[in-house]
Amino acid sequence: MDNSRLTQIESLLRSGAINERKAALDQLAQCPADLAIPILQRLSVDPDFLCRRFAVMGLGNHPTPASLQILKDLLQREPDDNVLAEIANSLFSFGDESVPLLQQLFERHRHWLTRQTIISILMEANQDDVLLAVIRQGLQDETQTVKETSILALGSLLNGTLQQQALDLLTELAEETNWRSRWRAATALSLSQDSRAKALLAKLQQDENHYVVAAALEAGLENK
Repeated sequence: MDNSRLTQIESLLRSGAINERKAALDQLAQCPADLAIPILQRLSVDPDFLCRRFAVMGLGNHPTPASLQILKDLLQREPDDNVLAEIANSLFSFGDESVPLLQQLFERHRHWLTRQTIISILMEANQDDVLLAVIRQGLQDETQTVKETSILALGSLLNGTLQQQALDLLTELAEETNWRSRWRAATALSLSQDSRAKALLAKLQQDENHYVVAAALEAGLENK
């Protein structure tokens, strides 16, 4: 790709319509990293948060030591939570070495979007100990949607080495005063064949809230 086309792509990423920016980013993903990363690095410090967000997305397409360092630097100075959530998504392209960075980001930032994004990513990371540590923090979050995402994430631990710890937490959550927590606990329990999970579901099927009852009944059918 010649310099004039690269210049055009950078211009579209800075000021094009959303669909044009997406198309330009797709084209840049096909470029060699040594040509694409300098463009993305310049965009990553643009005053426009949308430019920075597209830059971060693009860096995930070129997982090199240089792009990882740029993302690490951005973690320390990026003020926008939408961009931070996108940084989390891009970091996952770097595999296991991204997991400590994601955990640290979760601990530092309490915005719901960033935290929910990280929980969802870590569910795919195959590092259950880290996921459980993040879930425990998420369960204490004041934002109910973060708490619910954490409860649902417990389901992914119910068939692994941390099954008992996950069931202990779900046992507590099945007694929560907020019906939404009990509702999500019922859904998470559908992923387990353990006798404790079945007993909890049987109890939730008698819950005072009809949404909880419906979720528990459905979960009971799924794990028969």
